[in-house]
Amino acid sequence: MSRFAWSMVVFGVLLALPALVNAAGPEPILIWPHGAPNAAGDEERDKPELRAYLPAKDKATGAAIVICPGGGYGALATDHEGHQVAKWANSIGVAGFVLKYRLAPRYRHPAPLQDAQRAIRYVRANAEKLGVATNRIGILGFSAGGHLASTAATHFDEGNKASTDPVAQQSSRPDFAVLCYPVISLTEKFAHTGSAKNLLGDQATPELLENLSNDKQVTPQTPPTFLFHTGEDSGVPVENSLAFYAACRKAKVPAELHVYQNGPHGVGLAPADPAVYGWKDRLGEWLQANGFLADVKRAPVAGEITLNGKPLRWGMIALVPQDKNKPRAWAMVSQGKYSIDAAHGPALGTNSVIIYDLGSVEPKPTIEDFVVYDKLGLIVDVHESGNAFTFDLGK
Repeated sequence: MSRFAWSMVVFGVLLALPALVNAAGPEPILIWPHGAPNAAGDEERDKPELRAYLPAKDKATGAAIVICPGGGYGALATDHEGHQVAKWANSIGVAGFVLKYRLAPRYRHPAPLQDAQRAIRYVRANAEKLGVATNRIGILGFSAGGHLASTAATHFDEGNKASTDPVAQQSSRPDFAVLCYPVISLTEKFAHTGSAKNLLGDQATPELLENLSNDKQVTPQTPPTFLFHTGEDSGVPVENSLAFYAACRKAKVPAELHVYQNGPHGVGLAPADPAVYGWKDRLGEWLQANGFLADVKRAPVAGEITLNGKPLRWGMIALVPQDKNKPRAWAMVSQGKYSIDAAHGPALGTNSVIIYDLGSVEPKPTIEDFVVYDKLGLIVDVHESGNAFTFDLGK
């Protein structure tokens, strides 16, 4: 190799160094600084850790997500189901904490769950330093990481208040859960047997398999949950997400499920598919709608809407807060009346009002298209109670 060619190689390596350094991500945080429970050694694989991706301070919402990459409990898809997702979370002002949890065959249950619970406790204990809110800390997982996230969402405790360890004192309950093509059942025909074997070994009892089939462990205390899956997933069939969603419905746990027609298992953010790639945007909307992107207090509202003195036959009303991270509230309007309960109501404070006239309820058309009343400068101040707002729309 000529001196010139060698110089070009060296120059190329030097140019690449910043990228290599950046690709390594943030410095790892040992979540068990004095050793994990029942550690089998003192190697890297024995040391669960978090890598904290924090959004810019001027964009931070206070929300945080502990991210559990998938890999069948035998490996970790740390890039496309970890660090890339954390960076996306930063783009909407959410802190992302990528978890390296203990794996088979060296570790079985409950080691991964202990690590996930410890990660939630760690973020909560250090919330002020990390710039997050203690009541807006969620968990997100893909595939087997989705099983781990669903386990954390259904198997949690309030912490050991008597402990001298401030982390151990914290609750391990996530405030919300995000399950991405998750392994859920360990007993049904659609169970992912590889994950079950790695997690529990060959001698798992029926009781343990049942206990970690998390659709059967959903209760009213399970946190609000967002799920996405693809219908073509043959690795972890969509029935896993369907079962967890159905369990949430039965327990009256707020939940949202998106099933995309196309796409195999393990897509991560799915940047090549314009449809599936939208799951992250639906998640962002769900986080906003449920009040996880801001410190929100909501209130009930009710009232009447008339058009030239007559009740608006059929339409919608939206109340939009000044802070874009706070949820917008909306309701149908029928015969001029609307009502929104406190759980779905607008945020306290100033809200702008948008009204939609959808036409009449008749066997013939009454308007060419829906009419939007968003230029009237309608503003309301929402208080904790007594929110009765009446609007008359003129042509």
